[in-house]
Amino acid sequence: MRTEDVLAAIATGLWRWDNASGIVTLDAEAARLLGLPAEPARLTEAAVRSRFHPVDWNEIDGVVNLAVAEGTLAEARLRIMDGHGRVIRTVRSRSKPLVEGNDYQLVGTLQEVAEQLPGTAARTPITGDWRRSREAFLLDAGRALAEARSTAEVLRVAASLSMPGFSPDGLAVFGVAGERLTVIGHHGHSEGDEGPFSSMSLDTDYPAAEVVRTGRAIYLPTPEEYLRRFPMTWPLAQRFGRRSWAFVPLVVAGRTMGAWMAAFKHPVAFTPDERSVLTTVARMLAQALARAGVAESERELSLGLQRTMMPVLGPGIPGIQVAARYVPTGGGLQVGGDWYDVIRLPGGTTLTGGRGAGRIALVIGDVQGHDVRAAGLMGQLRIALRAYASEGHRPDAVLSRASRFLYGITDGEEHENGGPRFATCLYLEVDLETGTVDIARAGHPDPAVRMNDGTVLLRPTAGGLPLGIDPDTDYPTTRLTLDPGETLMICTDGLLETGGHDLDTGWERVRKLLESHDGNDLEGLADALVEAVHGPGSHHTTGPLADRREDDIAVLLLSRRPAGTVREAPRRTLMTIAQAEPERIAEAREQMRQLLHDWSDGDQLDAAVLMVSEMVTNVLVHTDGDALLVAEVACGEKSRRLRVEVSDGSDELPHKRHPGEMASSGRGLVLMEMLADAWGVDPRGEGKAIWFELNETPTEDGCCA
Repeated sequence: MRTEDVLAAIATGLWRWDNASGIVTLDAEAARLLGLPAEPARLTEAAVRSRFHPVDWNEIDGVVNLAVAEGTLAEARLRIMDGHGRVIRTVRSRSKPLVEGNDYQLVGTLQEVAEQLPGTAARTPITGDWRRSREAFLLDAGRALAEARSTAEVLRVAASLSMPGFSPDGLAVFGVAGERLTVIGHHGHSEGDEGPFSSMSLDTDYPAAEVVRTGRAIYLPTPEEYLRRFPMTWPLAQRFGRRSWAFVPLVVAGRTMGAWMAAFKHPVAFTPDERSVLTTVARMLAQALARAGVAESERELSLGLQRTMMPVLGPGIPGIQVAARYVPTGGGLQVGGDWYDVIRLPGGTTLTGGRGAGRIALVIGDVQGHDVRAAGLMGQLRIALRAYASEGHRPDAVLSRASRFLYGITDGEEHENGGPRFATCLYLEVDLETGTVDIARAGHPDPAVRMNDGTVLLRPTAGGLPLGIDPDTDYPTTRLTLDPGETLMICTDGLLETGGHDLDTGWERVRKLLESHDGNDLEGLADALVEAVHGPGSHHTTGPLADRREDDIAVLLLSRRPAGTVREAPRRTLMTIAQAEPERIAEAREQMRQLLHDWSDGDQLDAAVLMVSEMVTNVLVHTDGDALLVAEVACGEKSRRLRVEVSDGSDELPHKRHPGEMASSGRGLVLMEMLADAWGVDPRGEGKAIWFELNETPTEDGCCA
């Protein structure tokens, strides 16, 4: 009797599937089982596919790919559909892939199987609770592994995976270093158990080594099978008391990067379904380990670049205290264009200590962009600024030269978001003996000063275009004085804008923190500023913008150390409003509001702001020079006194007018006579000064507020 007749007698058909041509060959019994006439047939893949239940076809596709990859049998249970979409029978398919290069042929059998009783759960590839639990497990495993950010996290997730019905109790992840096997991590073993496996040659007769060499999985369902296939290394595995082992390759981009071992204390048959789960988990595990390895390499490179590009602050600079922080929050290498620097100027003190007063320069800046190019330009620009400063140039000349330098090396280059490459920068020259600070600004946020009484002022400074835009830009210099005990803060816009804030709301957040700090522990203040932006609470205090924009952060704090007890010094601010900058009148009004933030009488505050606006406007309208504003709050015996003085270079003295009802000017002195407690005009050697005073209403205890 022919083999075909024997197979037909037991309702078993033969079929061959040519993957290259897409042709499926059926004998008469196989054709009958598929609901076709009982005669040999050659059909297209699409014609055969239409006979299978769609869910089952997707299932067998994965089973076949697994069998091709591992060189094993492909086995599945399939439902056969008629032309009206009704299930007419269920068949079992067993086939062997014959691989020829990149193509293969499947040769196998189809056999009809009995239907299951109603209410029973089938543990088959196509139906039942096991398949549903497997799919849920793979979704959860994929999500957990995708969220892991380090090798340690990946290994922790792998150890916590509970596979449906056959969870391993011992895991090990092997890597490759040259021609040797390494142990990346393990679970379910004691400390030191990895010793014999940690530096094993790839030529060793060990399952993980063979998996790395061949790229094919090895399944050992019994100890006897382990002993038969790997007698040399069986004693190493025997002492752990396991009953079954799976060694699956970890493959990324077609390259085997290691192996994953899953060991079981109970026997496991490693059915095609179980192998499919293990292979899928191994693929996800390999991808997660590769991502974690890249992220860890980037973090290491980022930290190395930070250490190279950022200055090391010495143990102490005579007369001052300095603290700084740099927090990379961009993507990729976590390296952007933010930087800070502290530079010893000619004739100044050393950063590691020394005697006598001197001068230092503080620099903070931000090169446009968050890529490696931005980091490279930042390094070059920082070196150039150090060179120009060390040559003894004044702040305006340092920035002018730096702008020409950046313009020359970028030559119209655009950053990753489009637009020309440029950099914002704030350069400060500090005299350690007198506390004078000369500032030049190139499109950067203004500095802020915390006074001894906790008042925080944003110091408006004159400025020019960002560096690198126009090589001929001028950078005017602004001077202020830092009294003993006061703290100067300069930062990049990341400290202000991160968390959905704009510059205004971000500054209010920083101001509140500076005011609440005692001003003594500068390192603690630097940590608190970063914590306010990136700490847990920052996620509940987002700004008004819809997005939470992330940016690198650089912040630099400088405080003059008082020689002894800090005496009660007046609260003072000073600023110049140039003829070409009438818009700075608004900044003058804001300076008054910040200076009088705790003034007890709101009407007096409004009056002071109004009079300052009138005084400055009169200078810009009626003279050809600039206006110099000086405002000071000092404590008297029972209350505080505000004195504001605006000076200019004109010898023409103002005089009181009597403007008509429709007049648009001429009311300045009238307002001062009505609102000020005292006022006057003082001629100077060159020019004049107009001033007013306000006395604050005394508090209940008769002391300054």
